[in-house]
Amino acid sequence: LDKTGTITKGEPALTDLVAAPGVGGDELLALAAAAEKASEHPLGEAVVKAAAARGLSLGEVSDFEAVPGHGIRAAVGGRAVLIGNARHMAAAGVDISGAAAAVERLSGEGKTPLIVAADGRWLGLVAVADTVKESSAAAVAALRRMGIEVAMITGDSRRAAEAIARQVGIDRVLAEVLPADKAAEVAKLQAEGRKVAMVGDGINDAPALARADLGVAIG
Repeated sequence: LDKTGTITKGEPALTDLVAAPGVGGDELLALAAAAEKASEHPLGEAVVKAAAARGLSLGEVSDFEAVPGHGIRAAVGGRAVLIGNARHMAAAGVDISGAAAAVERLSGEGKTPLIVAADGRWLGLVAVADTVKESSAAAVAALRRMGIEVAMITGDSRRAAEAIARQVGIDRVLAEVLPADKAAEVAKLQAEGRKVAMVGDGINDAPALARADLGVAIG
């Protein structure tokens, strides 16, 4: 099972703003929301909604690019903005040592921290959280009673993923998996002679759904 939109409702909301020294919370949120305006991902939509609720003015965005499994990059008011996970920042050479403690804490609470950087400098992070569907724990329990092994696969950090998995009774968690690598995980199970059904919301699960013998897109 994919996590976001399958086990969870896929309707995350902003929970935390952690600004770097010298950066205001509204400034951080406005910049992040401006960059996320063109995003179709639920996490990005949550950031934009939070900025709208605060009545923040958003700058013009251009050169938007989604980097699957990592985050986004965009130009906002002449600034080169990056939003995403630690791998995204590392690939761009952004020092996020100042964000490490906050990322660890928020992930442990089951939230997804999105690191925000501009012009090569870490500015802070925005955290969003999704809620588990009311039916998820019962569905997982029913599948296990049928003798079906249930695992969760997600691009989220391991700590955040395990926090959600505990809520629904899933023991096996494949975390920090890039969208393209989900298909490879399915293939590994099939190579062991298992029959695999991959369930996802279709946003970035298409390769794995296509690779599985049985795929169900929910959305």
